[in-house]
Amino acid sequence: MSYIKPKFRHPRLPTNRLGYTVADYDGSISTLCAGCGHDSISAAIRNACFDSSIPPHRIAKVSGIGCSSKMPTYFLGKSHGFNSVHGRMPSVATGASLANRDLNYIGVSGDGDTASIGMGQFIHLIRRNVNMTYIVANNGCYGLTKGQDSATADVGSVAKGGAVNQFDGIDLASLALLQGASFVGRSFSGDKTQLEPLIRAAMSHKGFAFIDVVSPCVTFNNHVGSTKSYSETRQHLDSMPVDFVPMREEIKTHYEEGTTQTVTLHDGSAIHLHKADATYKANDRRAAMDTVQQAREDGRILTGLLFLDPDSQDLNQNLNLATRPLNELSKDELCPGSKVLKSINEGLR
Repeated sequence: MSYIKPKFRHPRLPTNRLGYTVADYDGSISTLCAGCGHDSISAAIRNACFDSSIPPHRIAKVSGIGCSSKMPTYFLGKSHGFNSVHGRMPSVATGASLANRDLNYIGVSGDGDTASIGMGQFIHLIRRNVNMTYIVANNGCYGLTKGQDSATADVGSVAKGGAVNQFDGIDLASLALLQGASFVGRSFSGDKTQLEPLIRAAMSHKGFAFIDVVSPCVTFNNHVGSTKSYSETRQHLDSMPVDFVPMREEIKTHYEEGTTQTVTLHDGSAIHLHKADATYKANDRRAAMDTVQQAREDGRILTGLLFLDPDSQDLNQNLNLATRPLNELSKDELCPGSKVLKSINEGLR
């Protein structure tokens, strides 16, 4: 079996507005299990970056440890990347974002990397509103260590070995809403029609954008009794289809009046939410929390754009940092001397 991707590409592959083909956003061949939902997420990220015409070299991928954190190898092979230690990706992302605010940061994590060892760092990433897209590939188990229940495993879910989970799972979307995340979404790895525009919208958002993606583990958590299997997830999805419209394109919709809500982002681009309940307001945090919790109590998985703050201020803006990336400033600009330092200290007395 060959594990080398052929370099040949059809000469008439479609290109985006920068002239790149989707092959320019590819990575290495995946070594994850065949049928793993994580590979679908990787493909969705690749397609979202291609459709948004983001130059690959202007993207930085960061991750921690776990099956999910291997994913950045499988997309955007021409982008920057940093694979950190378990649960510590938020620190790396924060430092990188402050050093170079001009890159597009995509953090890929898992339910263990985020909801267990990385929980503390995840919370502070939210409260600082670091300008990045944070995607959790959520399968409710630890796939690298033989499928033990993770912190997001639902109470009552049956493990492959037959054990029943006795603990209530952490709902990362609800946690992100509660802690003040300025963009919160949820999707399913098998629904690229919803996931891809949701990722595009997240990358266009100014501030911390969080997407919780239910991504079944085909090896350890895809059996009868699992609440995060393909069949169980599809059966309980409560989906809000999403359209992302870049500001360079004319905004159009062909849905009946009363079924579409348009949310405008900071740069003028727009998200169209097509949903059954026209009363849902994506910019009402309290209503979003109530709706997510009600869906959970009803045994449904609410997906789509759950919350968006269109007036979000990211960490660089809140700290009033230089508009140029810090890594482009000269030594004299970064270290202006003892007189300037003395005046700053005097101002703090």
